[in-house]
Amino acid sequence: LLFFKIVTSFAHLLYTKMEEHEGVEEEEKDPSFEEFSHPIPWQKIEAEGLDCDYALLFLKGEADNLFRQLEEEVVYSTGEEAKVQVFGKVYNIPRKQATYGNAGLTYTYSGVRRLASPWTPTLEYIRNAVTGATGQKFNFVLINRYKDGQDHMGEHRDDEKELDPSCPIASVSLGAARDFVFRHRDARGKRSSRQIDPVKLELAHGSLLLMNPPTNTFWYHSLPVRKKVLSPRINLTFRRILEDVTKQSKRNINSKNPD
Repeated sequence: LLFFKIVTSFAHLLYTKMEEHEGVEEEEKDPSFEEFSHPIPWQKIEAEGLDCDYALLFLKGEADNLFRQLEEEVVYSTGEEAKVQVFGKVYNIPRKQATYGNAGLTYTYSGVRRLASPWTPTLEYIRNAVTGATGQKFNFVLINRYKDGQDHMGEHRDDEKELDPSCPIASVSLGAARDFVFRHRDARGKRSSRQIDPVKLELAHGSLLLMNPPTNTFWYHSLPVRKKVLSPRINLTFRRILEDVTKQSKRNINSKNPD
């Protein structure tokens, strides 16, 4: 088992030692991204078909504040929207979920179609920070809240047709540190055809994990149960939804359900 232990204190040290370059003439930038335009130290994580970048995006004080604000702002799904369909069976999601994004965007996975709620101020702030750090623009975020180590996420790939395949998925973690496990599609279960070691990361409070293409083609990922974790974690995965696909999905639904 490959284990990449991400040491938060080391990331803090790198972060605080970064120097600002003065007297360098820069091009005009979008002012909403200006405060996030400074470089951050990235750690590259690679394996066959796996390409990820990891960094500490927010220091502890700011990460603590963002967590508190999200606890006040985010409204999580309930009822039927808090369930998923797997192999024809309906299950309660073992965590809380919410979806936010640009007006009219939808995202369908596990047999459930999610409509994006409007961005909140804190979500816009975090999204802009991610854009400033990565150079990528995102129009949608899926939020998962894990109350403790019993809440979890099973193995899956983010390969839905609505997602822009050229855009990485940016995962921001706030709260309790949790293990995050990648497993190659050819090395899963009893019918695995190859011997490929899993890749395990520990995602720290305030961290950003960038899952670049083609990672979600070849690797499944999960957040396993960790009974010793007693505090909550909020994870935000920023994505770029293809608006044309969303519009086509709406047309298909309307054609099946005419007024």
